[in-house]
Amino acid sequence: MVIAYVILAIAIFGTITSTIVFFLSVIGSIQFRRYIDRDKKTYEKFSANLPPVSVLKPVHGNESRLKENLESFFRQDYPKYEILFAADEPDDAAIPIIQEISARYPNVSSRILVTGQPPWPNAPNYCFHRLTEIAAYDILVTSDSDVEVSPDYLRDVVPPLLDPKVGAVTCAFRGKSAGGIWADLDSIGQSVEFVAGVLIANLMEGTKFGLGPTIALRKDSIAKIGGYAAVREYLSNDFVVGNFIHKAGFEVVLSSHVVAHISPKMSLRRMWERQLRWAMGTRYSRPKGHFGSGLTFAVPYGILGLISASWLGHPLLGWGLLATALVNRMAQCWIVGWWAARDPVARRAFLLYPLRDLHGFIVWCASYLSKRSLWRDNNYVLLKGGRLVAQRANGAIVKPT
Repeated sequence: MVIAYVILAIAIFGTITSTIVFFLSVIGSIQFRRYIDRDKKTYEKFSANLPPVSVLKPVHGNESRLKENLESFFRQDYPKYEILFAADEPDDAAIPIIQEISARYPNVSSRILVTGQPPWPNAPNYCFHRLTEIAAYDILVTSDSDVEVSPDYLRDVVPPLLDPKVGAVTCAFRGKSAGGIWADLDSIGQSVEFVAGVLIANLMEGTKFGLGPTIALRKDSIAKIGGYAAVREYLSNDFVVGNFIHKAGFEVVLSSHVVAHISPKMSLRRMWERQLRWAMGTRYSRPKGHFGSGLTFAVPYGILGLISASWLGHPLLGWGLLATALVNRMAQCWIVGWWAARDPVARRAFLLYPLRDLHGFIVWCASYLSKRSLWRDNNYVLLKGGRLVAQRANGAIVKPT
């Protein structure tokens, strides 16, 4: 019986904390929606003086929806910009796709740089480093290859950087499934669980980090932290870039613009590895915050409450705890996923979101069971502080310096 009371106490405590998290995510969503008016005023202030921009984009193979993703960057409603791509090898499958799109948009300056095998543990950081060297313009917009944007993307994210106090602008993102149940599960988690975490962090302490789908910055702000070489050894390079720029004395702005982050068609194993890599990156870059995030989930505590309360002869209490958890997550899916992240799928899938919450808790638990992570052709061993050792597909091992 003592064990049952302990489990029930944990369930009640977890229900309370997850309810607090829900209300914080609602307040964070309200604040985020107000950013639309803020960014509109910023654009109107600087619209006559929008500077030219260099978009930096590493590529690696023919990913899901790569053509659609890349083409969305060629369709920007923006006065002048260039798009610079980086690939490890000259026979990368993404290069013919880039060439085809570039030929259809001759008005947009573009260039492909072949970097060779990255000598740094974090391959994308090396690509950004090399692309910065050839970028023609002072404002750099870095973005992953699995991101799709609307035509007003650059017009929204660039203007805040005209304020010298702002060193970086980043964007929240909604998931967009390329098809299949595992991609669906992955994408809805991005739109709800991940965005909720971003909005709560922004509400509580402001934005002190970057998000990989978009980090816009100036050459002077990245130079002040030592360039991309300063973050070459970190797995969560996006978080660290924004965090270092913040520590250097600049403001980091969370834009109201939401980009689409593609969840490719994948197996259960690949989806698991993908989400585990993200969770491990958070665990090593923000260990205290990651540990506390275990109390942000709701459904696991609802299930524990049902089991323990029924065991103790209080089934109504147990069902009440479970019902509270389910309503909590369904409401969060609707408010954060649809209203804040603008994911149309969240409006329809909210009844199923509690399953994703349970899955997220399992991933969180698993993040404490391993130091190894897999990404594309690389195996990573994570070290204290978020640094990493990378083993390439060719067997080469790249260690922190």
